[in-house]
Amino acid sequence: MNSVERIHATLHFQRPDRVPVDLHNFQPAARATGRPLPEVFRDGELLAEAMLAAWREFGHDMILLENGTACNAQACGATVTYLENSAPVSHTPLLKELADVLTLEVPDPYKAFPMCEILKATRILAKETAGQVWICARADQGPMDLAAQLRGLDNFMMDIGAGEEENLVDALLDYARRVATRYALALIECGGHSTSIGEAVASPDTLSPRHYRRYAQPQEKRMADELRDRQIVLHNHICGNTLRIADDFISTGAPVLEIDHKTNARMIKEKARGKATLLGNIDTGLLYSGTPAEVEAACREAIETMAPDYGFILGPGCALGTDTPAANIHALVESARKYGAYR
Repeated sequence: MNSVERIHATLHFQRPDRVPVDLHNFQPAARATGRPLPEVFRDGELLAEAMLAAWREFGHDMILLENGTACNAQACGATVTYLENSAPVSHTPLLKELADVLTLEVPDPYKAFPMCEILKATRILAKETAGQVWICARADQGPMDLAAQLRGLDNFMMDIGAGEEENLVDALLDYARRVATRYALALIECGGHSTSIGEAVASPDTLSPRHYRRYAQPQEKRMADELRDRQIVLHNHICGNTLRIADDFISTGAPVLEIDHKTNARMIKEKARGKATLLGNIDTGLLYSGTPAEVEAACREAIETMAPDYGFILGPGCALGTDTPAANIHALVESARKYGAYR
């Protein structure tokens, strides 16, 4: 099988030749170009060049394309800071009052920066790889995360806790979902095989399970449903230990759930078996500071736990740090080949 066939089979709980492997490596890929990270993350051609070079070096099955966690916020008008050693960040709330969301328009991804640059990178990757690798072009942040960026995390949590303007909280979440969905559609139009959203704010580390069910899950489910109606595969990434919301997380209907190392692999596998493909969950801290042998051991354990009955893609539990050693990335990719064969 080639990479696209391998992942297609995995998503449908069919038997691939081996476990596919993903790299969430936009930061080390940008670093490897030798150019300043802000320059790479602002320019679709440079970003595509970085991701192509990494793919040619490591040979992973899935390219996960993005420029960080602030793309949608910037496209909506938020102020974003481009950092020298990591991904861009948005710290300044765009919405001083919740009611201000009623004045916002959904940005056109083909015109709004930096969405337009990521679309450019997607087109280049699709052309240059010619169907040899699966491209997950990330629609950046999901409804909960984007809403928190636009309003400011502290303000948004207070809005939810106070419960005095629930109609406006819902309006903000609805707006954020429409932004992410419109962007996702454009990314697929430009050649992505699937798309992904990050929902760190929806994690039980930040939000109670009760509030997840009330605010985040319905919007994630609606986005997944809308994309499924267009035969588009959505990945849903929630950081932290997601076991407390596992059933609700799975019921969003996202075909791929990206899980990090804090989630017990055996327990989430039992819950997701036959319902969602799991992607992860190798500790990015281990990938940064461990040895290749330690990475290999962690990958072998993850494969033994989550590969049975298919529906598993080996990969980092979150984005790789900028200075993650190449030897550890090689160990991750090679482990899928060494231990992931279905016999």
